Amino acid sequence: MTEACIVGWAHSPFGRIEDAPDLETLIARVARAAIEDAGIAPDEIDAGFVGVFGEGFTPQGFPASLLLQSVPELRFRPITRFENACATGSAAIHGARDFLAAGRGRFALVVGAEKMTSTPGPKVGDILLTASYRKTEQDIEGGFAGVFGRIADAYFQRHGDQSDALAAIAAKNHRNGVDNPWAQMRKDLGYEFCRTESEKNPYVARPLKRTDCSLVSDGAAALVLTDEETARSMAKAVRFRAAVQVNDYLPIAARDITRFEGAREAWARAYDQAGIGLADLSFVETHDCFTIAELIEYEAMGLTPEGQGSRAVLEGWTRADGRLPVNRSGGLKAKGHPIGATGVSMHVLAAMQLTGQAGAMQLPRAELGGVFNMGGAAVANYVSVLERVG
Repeated sequence: MTEACIVGWAHSPFGRIEDAPDLETLIARVARAAIEDAGIAPDEIDAGFVGVFGEGFTPQGFPASLLLQSVPELRFRPITRFENACATGSAAIHGARDFLAAGRGRFALVVGAEKMTSTPGPKVGDILLTASYRKTEQDIEGGFAGVFGRIADAYFQRHGDQSDALAAIAAKNHRNGVDNPWAQMRKDLGYEFCRTESEKNPYVARPLKRTDCSLVSDGAAALVLTDEETARSMAKAVRFRAAVQVNDYLPIAARDITRFEGAREAWARAYDQAGIGLADLSFVETHDCFTIAELIEYEAMGLTPEGQGSRAVLEGWTRADGRLPVNRSGGLKAKGHPIGATGVSMHVLAAMQLTGQAGAMQLPRAELGGVFNMGGAAVANYVSVLERVG
């Protein structure tokens, strides 16, 4: 079986997109553009895979066939909506990979999108809590930030106060976001601002401040996938050397939440599947919905031993010029986090790095890229290892 390859992509700006009033408009911004970028005709697409979290962000349920509004050539083709909390985009990508592996078609279109900013703030928090275990976590103060505040507090109790490291992660990602033309916040906030509680940077859910939390965003991203044999004849191609999904318990009380065990397992399986180790990776795009998540993910990917994730950022390992650049795009922290689009966006940006098309974000060495996208608090864990074909 040949592996799936990314051969085209498109990405909208992330943020408060006033001229995109609904989900349908966001999907239209990227769907046809990704097909054109692949250099194929729309009627060559055999199936569509649409990632939308929704859950109240849009009154329009059943979003799959919204794709036909902008790509009518897909009428009478199979199109399916995928959802797996904040890993919704990666779930859609896996659906497309499975479709191709089954030999059901030659080209698959994946679109991830979310319209979040039209929803009032308190309701946003309640919608995001649907990705937690409602029975016991419904009343956690601060919504999903409160969930990760608890994770941070537990980590601090076990390994000491990590506020310096969290501020360094936030500052790094905001500095990187300046170079990302699609980022929601293209401003270098600096370490001192991120480290200091202030009127502009208050605590949201102790010990997490505003600069520790990803943004409420609108946005969309899309990919075209095909089989490796076809990809080798195309203008550009990025191959999945590994693609792994691991799910863990939903309740945070059911596991050691400071270890992200599902993420550890996903990374271990991905290394095995790809036949590589961490040292072989050129860069990683990882799921920094909150800065504490990126810190623990350093340990889950094997960059540092357990409890020592702070070293990776404080000693500069994960900077753009470090030994393993992490979130050169600015990550969810600066780029934004439109739920359904996030996983697709991460794969687009990794593919751009590997093909030398990342512009100001481009790294001097980009041979093998890692992507980690998670749903909930390390519940749905997806790791991809990507490499350029040819």
